[in-house]
Amino acid sequence: MATAKQLDEQDLLKNFKDEFYMEDGQIYMDGNSLGLMSKRAEEKLLSLMDSWKSYGIDGWTEGENPWFTLAEDMSSRIAPFVGAKANEVMVTGSITSNIHQMLSTIFQPTAERAVILVDELNFPSDIYAVESHLRLRGLDPELFMRKIKSRNGYTLELEDIVEQFTEDVAIVLLPSVLYRSGQLLAIKQITEAAHAKGILAGFDLAHSIGAMPHALHEDNVDFAVWCHYKYMNSGPGGTGGLYIHERHHHLLPGNAGWFGSDKAKQFDMDHQFSKAKGAGAYQIGTPNIFSMAPLLGSIEIFEETDIARVRDKSLRLTSLLRDQLAVTVPELQDVTPRQDEERGGHIALSHPEAARICKALKDEGVVPDFRAPNIIRLAPVALYTSFEDVEQTVGILKKIMAEELYKNYSNERNVVA
Repeated sequence: MATAKQLDEQDLLKNFKDEFYMEDGQIYMDGNSLGLMSKRAEEKLLSLMDSWKSYGIDGWTEGENPWFTLAEDMSSRIAPFVGAKANEVMVTGSITSNIHQMLSTIFQPTAERAVILVDELNFPSDIYAVESHLRLRGLDPELFMRKIKSRNGYTLELEDIVEQFTEDVAIVLLPSVLYRSGQLLAIKQITEAAHAKGILAGFDLAHSIGAMPHALHEDNVDFAVWCHYKYMNSGPGGTGGLYIHERHHHLLPGNAGWFGSDKAKQFDMDHQFSKAKGAGAYQIGTPNIFSMAPLLGSIEIFEETDIARVRDKSLRLTSLLRDQLAVTVPELQDVTPRQDEERGGHIALSHPEAARICKALKDEGVVPDFRAPNIIRLAPVALYTSFEDVEQTVGILKKIMAEELYKNYSNERNVVA
């Protein structure tokens, strides 16, 4: 079996590590929460700031990246990473605002079908969005938001999901990857099963975009939303994205705004909304140029490799991590599904002292991620994590657990993203 050093020597992505800023001696295992800044992301942000300094108002139409069409230009380049047509993707908003936009556009409840199906393990903001959206429609969330149950508190079973596809369900909204356990759901099978029952299928790709290939158009997914600040490394609070299948493009945006206008007519200032063709119609307000800028640099990096290659390395990194942990630190319960096709880009470990262990890791130079009440998430990111980083992380965890170093820390939970 190849050593970690040998794996690094053979790694076709190893040179990308130099693209990212990282503290000396630090091992960053939190890219599934916030990706690191790349030099090119910094360069693009400074460049867009300079266009404001140089052009003033003319920056909307002048310079290397005119602001007026920047979102559309970036969207066509993001589309391949989610397996969509260029006109089905829009760089805009945030996950939560885009959920609201998609539901207000595509959710058309009837007396027979008005339930939105979610899962009990989903990220809270998605649930809050669905609840508040239902209330705005005059629908009681207690009656019209249904949650798929988990058998073990960490994962979902495909049969349990499909079992909930009843005649009163209008939409199913699920994560592509469960944020705690790292379980990757079967998007294609779920979508097919939903459509067979007349249900629309939407997904939150927060923990999968930038970590693996997608095939949203081919899989016939109705809509999807995501952020770019995790594996896509666009910076804290960076502009998100949405996908809406072209068969729905005739729909007026539920929340209309002037940047959803046909670009040729946007400055006519007519009170009659001229809807843009494609996903651009589902923008709302003026794009935040500086929030989008770092994504330009990130896109360049991803375009220089192959997302399938990124996925392959990610799987090998997480396999090495979990295999070594199982032997060296067995007291940490690995709750991420074993099969490659059922896991995303991180490994989730359950332990009653998870919060204290995470604090000890940070003091030992490893940046992990804690999720209440008892989960340690470790995300070795293909573009900037080496196999030796993984091996060192396991060694540090072994030391922390063997010497019970975590007992030196408070179990008070830090506020983390």
